[in-house]
Amino acid sequence: MTTPPDGPGTGSTPQGGEPEDPLAEMMRRMFGGNAPDPEEVRRAMEQLGGGVGGNMPFDPSMMNPEMMQQMMQQFQSMMSQSPNDGPVNWTLARQAARQAAAGQDPTVGTFAAREVDDALRLAELWLDQACELEQTGFPSVAWSRAEWVEHTMERWRSMTEPVAISLSEAMSRAMKDQLPGQLPEEVSGMVGNLQPMLENMGGTMFGLQLGAAIGELSQEVLSGTDTGFPVAGHRLALLPVNVEEFGDGLQVPAEQIRIYLALREAARMRLFAHSPWLERDLFAAVQQYATGLSIDMSSIEEAVQSVDPTDPESMQQVFSGNMFVPEPTGTQKAALDQLETTLALVEGWVDVVVTQAAAPLESATALRETINRRRATGGPAEHAFGSLVGLDLRPRRLREAAELWQVIEEAKGREYRDGVWQSPDLLPTAEDLNDPQGYVTRREARQAESDKLDDELKKLLDGGYDDQS
Repeated sequence: MTTPPDGPGTGSTPQGGEPEDPLAEMMRRMFGGNAPDPEEVRRAMEQLGGGVGGNMPFDPSMMNPEMMQQMMQQFQSMMSQSPNDGPVNWTLARQAARQAAAGQDPTVGTFAAREVDDALRLAELWLDQACELEQTGFPSVAWSRAEWVEHTMERWRSMTEPVAISLSEAMSRAMKDQLPGQLPEEVSGMVGNLQPMLENMGGTMFGLQLGAAIGELSQEVLSGTDTGFPVAGHRLALLPVNVEEFGDGLQVPAEQIRIYLALREAARMRLFAHSPWLERDLFAAVQQYATGLSIDMSSIEEAVQSVDPTDPESMQQVFSGNMFVPEPTGTQKAALDQLETTLALVEGWVDVVVTQAAAPLESATALRETINRRRATGGPAEHAFGSLVGLDLRPRRLREAAELWQVIEEAKGREYRDGVWQSPDLLPTAEDLNDPQGYVTRREARQAESDKLDDELKKLLDGGYDDQS
């Protein structure tokens, strides 16, 4: 039997498979791996009264202008933002993140959850012997990748929204102004109907790209605080499937890996619980970076000009591999420097404390080096996330920070080391990372000057000065 060649309106036939759904193919070409569910699109179109249904090919030439206009309105409604989303389609971002996380993502079973809980309980006991900060009392959870996405998405939104809004609005303006002139002649009469959709296209495309990056990040993170930010809220969280993949090839017992990662998670959360200002300052630095951020409109316009309207897949590639945020200057640079320093100080303290707490583990030294290399270089998803929003999550000066905390402990003791986290005014600076050995001397000199000023003020307020002095 001879297979007829593909004709207009017929889907391609994969080897040994059924013909591909034409509507699914169109969605795939437009949005790549983050395409909306074609069944949802089909149901919206079926509301027109049978315009598209079942496996019927999607052929606009079979529809009269009125049906085409109705179809575009339906499609526009589907692609538009929900009332609370604003310029960025966060609903689609969440869906894209869930879709990217849904690959090999088994549900966490009872046994795996118990292993995580036991590891975190043991980690808390060991940390009691290595630091002065008390246990948090936070619940322990074992999450799948999809659960990590669901429980952290709002934090990612708050971190990225200022940049995302600026980029999506700029992209939407460029698409609205330039794409209509690039449309093929046969649909040029529909430009008026396309304009509302084009206004939202930037937010839609950016939401899909950002969601995909967060979903891919869910395949790399090992715990709730693995990125350095407490995105999981007040929980001690591990992702068993990622922990297992992390251990592949390390030749280290799975139990030791789990305990070591639990130590790092519990140590970070002790910091955030003991010093509420720390979480506030981290997110404030991100917001300060985003405030007044300029967008490179010339690059965006150039990217949009490269879009081929006859090849919808090219639209979703506009954001891929492009960074439209210029090199930060002024306020943005200062915020990024402060963020980098704070993240390094957190990771350095965690490194020192966990090294002491993990002494009973035979593989502690090997695990420490593996984790520190991983944090210093970052994974593919972390780089993809950073290229979208211009935010690097890696603590570049991790080793200097670890050395600094070690110097502080050797000079002043563990209680002094951990007491530094009581106030942001006591936190070491980038200067201290450059010269760890001089931190204690500088801190004592500043403290002596502060005490002197306090004494002078107290004398003044108590009337300790007389006219003769």
